[in-house]
Amino acid sequence: MNIAAAIGGLAFLILIHEAGHFVTALAVKMKPRKFYIFFPPALVKWTRNGIEYGIGAIPLGGYVKIPGMHRPAAGDLEAHLEPARKEAPSLADAAAPVEQALTDERLDDARSGMAELSAKVARADLSEGARRAADRGLTDVDDALSPEAYWRAPTSKRIAVIFAGPATNYLFAVVALAIVFMLGVPTGATRVVDVVTPGSPAAAMGLQPGDEIVAVDGAAGESADLAQAIRGSGGEAVTVTVVRDGSRLDLAGTPRLDPADDVYRLGFAFGLDYESYGPLEAVGLAFESTWEVTKAIVSSLGRLVTGSGREDVASVVGITQVSSQSLDVGFRYYLEVLAFISLSLALLNLLPLLPLDGGHIAFSIAERVRGRAIPREAYERFSMVGIALVLVLFVIGLSNDIDRLRGG
Repeated sequence: MNIAAAIGGLAFLILIHEAGHFVTALAVKMKPRKFYIFFPPALVKWTRNGIEYGIGAIPLGGYVKIPGMHRPAAGDLEAHLEPARKEAPSLADAAAPVEQALTDERLDDARSGMAELSAKVARADLSEGARRAADRGLTDVDDALSPEAYWRAPTSKRIAVIFAGPATNYLFAVVALAIVFMLGVPTGATRVVDVVTPGSPAAAMGLQPGDEIVAVDGAAGESADLAQAIRGSGGEAVTVTVVRDGSRLDLAGTPRLDPADDVYRLGFAFGLDYESYGPLEAVGLAFESTWEVTKAIVSSLGRLVTGSGREDVASVVGITQVSSQSLDVGFRYYLEVLAFISLSLALLNLLPLLPLDGGHIAFSIAERVRGRAIPREAYERFSMVGIALVLVLFVIGLSNDIDRLRGG
């Protein structure tokens, strides 16, 4: 159940990221073509106001299709029409004027010729695969030629649409952390026992949740002092004095060495004191927390570039494991972990690498500076580099997660 909730939380974070792109694109009159909850194949889909909405079968996020991410080129049409040309050679003559207009950058002429070309493709006797490829190419080129195309929009609108995804993840992190601060954050341990581990020395000696430990071997103190007395026992028997239902009891037990950290323990956990904050103060503390975590993440990425910091990287496996474990502790901890994962997604997507959001923002600024569009081929080459780097990060993270699961 916890694993399902953890995967659902990660899918939600990706979904709100895409929703940020979608809503902003609509706001700046850059009409998206598709918005999906989860990835295809589609389980359910419907069209409203020219936008296809759907629910996919793979519950790992969502996606938005924005028309015309790149300036159209003749090659975009040629590649998709190739199977149809082989089955219906007459389509080559119909496509030639459009492809030439795209080559000459006569985009109005290309758009005028698209209607006739689409009609001829529709009438042609084609196999299902060839028709599907042709329709996809025609749709993509027609979208790229439309006034709503992404590449036609002013730089400010393009950046706004792309930046909206990471910004939504950042906003969620702030809101989630503000809720955590309003629910209450731990300020220290009490002397009251919260959890007793089954089969532990504490369970054998009769220690119970709700007992207040007031002394160990006759020495009183706060929770940290009492815990240190148990750890410093060297494995010798100790007497724990507790208050239970108003009565004092002396319980005897022998701490056991914990091989995980080479420390003697009885096998119980103290409860925590919590402090809650009002809405305004909670929001302020949430901003402070996100800033501190942002600095830590950026520092970690910097160390990764220099060759260190490899152990800080986690894949979706590790992220799911951590968020699942946080649910065992409580909802507020799960929400806190989800907030930090959302912040990490925002920062990762802002890296200046294609196809990440930061890469699209960087290319939009570069096109603004040079005064003309960057060729499609350059986008594709940089995307290959970006995908390779992201895959390297994924492999490193997955390797780390496997080592952690194995206890290495």
